[in-house]
Amino acid sequence: MTVAVWEAMRRRPVRFLFGAWPLRSWAFLLSGLVVGPVVLFVCAALLLVGVGLSVVGVGLLVLLTLAVVGIPVAALERRRLRLVEPEPLLDPHGSLPGTSALPWLRTRLRERATWRELAYTVLLGVVFTATGIGFAALLGLSLILTATPVIVWAIAPDTVMLVPGQPLSDPVAALPGSAAGLVGLVVSAYAGGLLAGVQVRTAQFLLAARDEDFSSRVIELTRSRARLVDAFEAERRRIERDLHDGAQQQLVALTMTLGLAELELRGQDSGAAPLVSRARDEARQALDQLRSLVRGIHPQVLTDHGLPAAVAELALRNPVPVTVDLDLPHRLPSAVETTAYFTVTEALTNASKHSGADQVSVVGRLRDDTLVLLVTDDGHGGADPEAGAGLQGLADRVAILKGRLIVTSPVGGPTQLRVEVPCSV
Repeated sequence: MTVAVWEAMRRRPVRFLFGAWPLRSWAFLLSGLVVGPVVLFVCAALLLVGVGLSVVGVGLLVLLTLAVVGIPVAALERRRLRLVEPEPLLDPHGSLPGTSALPWLRTRLRERATWRELAYTVLLGVVFTATGIGFAALLGLSLILTATPVIVWAIAPDTVMLVPGQPLSDPVAALPGSAAGLVGLVVSAYAGGLLAGVQVRTAQFLLAARDEDFSSRVIELTRSRARLVDAFEAERRRIERDLHDGAQQQLVALTMTLGLAELELRGQDSGAAPLVSRARDEARQALDQLRSLVRGIHPQVLTDHGLPAAVAELALRNPVPVTVDLDLPHRLPSAVETTAYFTVTEALTNASKHSGADQVSVVGRLRDDTLVLLVTDDGHGGADPEAGAGLQGLADRVAILKGRLIVTSPVGGPTQLRVEVPCSV
């Protein structure tokens, strides 16, 4: 990451002198003289009070406050850096909405970024404040020297002495002082850019977000997504069980009752018999639809007998002939079996509806504790995973289990869907 002010000085040193960069650097350094001493005073006060009260236990809370004081200082510095650095620095901290003080403090103390920000705060209050004072003295002296003729003219007939023992009462005689002041301004311009660049580089190192700051959040996000998937899967199974044991059994009983009623009415001269027969047919259709819905929610065969049996049962119902070759030495984790099953379901549905295939094959093996599934059809190819939500949703689900889904579908075919899911989940 380059520093903008250094790049401006390196590429166009003369143009830098007459551009806005010196003023921006000066504004950044001089504003630091307002922030730095305040930060130094607050840190010193918290340290002294914390150490002094540590014997009674209250000092520990004060020292903990000192440990996180760098967080608001860093937030302010990221804004102030925009004076000399157009590219903003990302906040390394995750948001904690609705969190009380103690969990917030515990979380922040565990983050490395908190301690980096505290280190920057100490540097700001001590080192950068000291260099800022030196720079302010140079800039102030240069401005005074540049304005010497005006000062001499304004206080005449009194005299001004730039050199002890050599009073100046004529503005023209003060022109050498103006020349020295202009040289000082040129030096201040480049020195300001150099010092601002050093501080920007330090801030980029200590205040910018790093990969390690996001890794814990990514892990927790993955875990939370996995927990949501598990909860969703448990709810699917509950719905499937309720439908299987409740509505499905009631429809079976209704169909049988209507069949008995049809037998009782058969041979009687009544218009009720055709109505009962039609009602029985409709109840049978509703039962078939409910059974199909139950299989789509979570097939019982998958729970009872595992993935090979569930895929074999799925192949029998597929309109396109399917050959199944699943050689698995043992049952897989429930989440892996469910993901694999619905991946095969989606692949077979796409092959039947869109590919024009005459044959589909499903091959599965367990390699190095990773389930590898290959679903291949001999259709016309050209499948686009981003054209619909089906494959994209499967890819997201596989990613939650740290797996991957690869679709190969050249125009003219064949189309192959490859799924790799680790079983150590």
